[in-house]
Amino acid sequence: MKITRDLYQGSLALLTDFYQLTMAYAYWKSGKGEQQAVFNLSFRKHPFQSGFTLAAGLDYLIDFCRNFRFDEDDLAYLSEMKTKDGNPTFETGFIEYLRKLEFACDIEAVEEGTVVFPHIPLVKVTGPLIQCQLLETPLLNIINFQTLIATKAARICFAAQGKSVLEFGLRRAQGIDGALAASRASYIGGCSATSNVMAGKLFGIPVSGTHAHSWIMSFDSELEAFKAYAEAFPDHCVFLVDTYDTIKGVANAIEVGRILREKGRELVGIRIDSGDLAYYSNIAREMLDQAGFPNAKIVASNDLDEHIITSLIVQDASIDVWGVGTKLVTAFDQPALGAVYKLAAIQTSEGKWEPRVKVSQQAIKINVPGRQQVFRFSKNGRAVADMICLEGSDVGRDQFTILDPIDPTRMKKINTKGLEVESLLKPIFQKGQKVYERPNIHEIKQKAQRNLEYFDKTHKRLVNPHIYPVGLEESLYQLRNSLVFKMKNNDGEENHI
Repeated sequence: MKITRDLYQGSLALLTDFYQLTMAYAYWKSGKGEQQAVFNLSFRKHPFQSGFTLAAGLDYLIDFCRNFRFDEDDLAYLSEMKTKDGNPTFETGFIEYLRKLEFACDIEAVEEGTVVFPHIPLVKVTGPLIQCQLLETPLLNIINFQTLIATKAARICFAAQGKSVLEFGLRRAQGIDGALAASRASYIGGCSATSNVMAGKLFGIPVSGTHAHSWIMSFDSELEAFKAYAEAFPDHCVFLVDTYDTIKGVANAIEVGRILREKGRELVGIRIDSGDLAYYSNIAREMLDQAGFPNAKIVASNDLDEHIITSLIVQDASIDVWGVGTKLVTAFDQPALGAVYKLAAIQTSEGKWEPRVKVSQQAIKINVPGRQQVFRFSKNGRAVADMICLEGSDVGRDQFTILDPIDPTRMKKINTKGLEVESLLKPIFQKGQKVYERPNIHEIKQKAQRNLEYFDKTHKRLVNPHIYPVGLEESLYQLRNSLVFKMKNNDGEENHI
């Protein structure tokens, strides 16, 4: 089957905040538009009070950048914009600049399926200041959501303890695009299949589903409905048993299962979508086993998430497959990741790179300056620590000290002898040309599972996870502090505690 890769083939240049365009215009007016700059996309806190985050969305980012341009109707719309006094918002010369604009940035990014942590740059964009600025909003939109959902899916799959998790969230998702992106990210995070048929077509995700209560209600009896469904799908019978009475529903499923067996077919399973899932699943398991259907699966759904699944497993619920919808695709308990995109360095007219820092009264909002790289140290297949350092740093040293950018009392010395090291930021675009070989979604999912195995289970527990060591290399930490002190003392500015 041919898998569609370019989901967004037309221009999406106007999928941005208005202030990105006003800044771009002001850069152009001031002559700074072509000045080279570096921006980093990162996040400040793990979602869901998790101990890890799973990167996703790079494939969408690639499609967006490959098609980044202003079409004639985009330019016509911008040309018609007026200020409050009735003058054109943008000069004709700027409109012409946008007409001729060709994507020319370098992009490095963490690959999808990589476990990541706060302050690590997930995407690094280097290029003309205007282009870097115009990419901010769409890149955040893409990476924020898919990373959030992939992380939620991974947590749910951990809770399921190896049993299959199906993503059933299309009808409750945040619009058409939200549903597609959520299905894709959920599969990367570990889900086995989706109910979303369009996601199956576009991305090659396995699709799954049986029937709804309306199927049962359209017949005079539940038994009649089960028999009719078995006629249509004799090899794929998973009967929804809770339309009227769950226990009677299981009995009817068993009766139709016997009919299927007489025809050389087997009952695949039942689904319970309401009520006390632990209680009814255990009764259903006992009934199915006693009737000679020990291999029939019990599927459970009904507003599940990682915490409810954990509770049901503790109760020894007899559930083989978990159908998760609303709380997965909407990231029910945390609706946004909160990633940010900050200027980290700018090139002078002499070609020198100067680091830039944003100063804030909140330490967590002070960005990490400079052109960065991230290295992950590991030993015997287990991650040891991540180090954020300046690009070009020598990683061949025997020892490093890393410091938490928010809490300097959290520091770690890394003895590199016997450790493996990997650079997490991979080249994606060079001078606007794609240089990255895109894996398919199944390879991305496999990478995510391998990546999660690199980390101790204490980092992945759902409540109060152990904190994995991530920090700034000592010289970068000192650079950041010196820039903060310099900016706070600029112009003799009085500082307050």
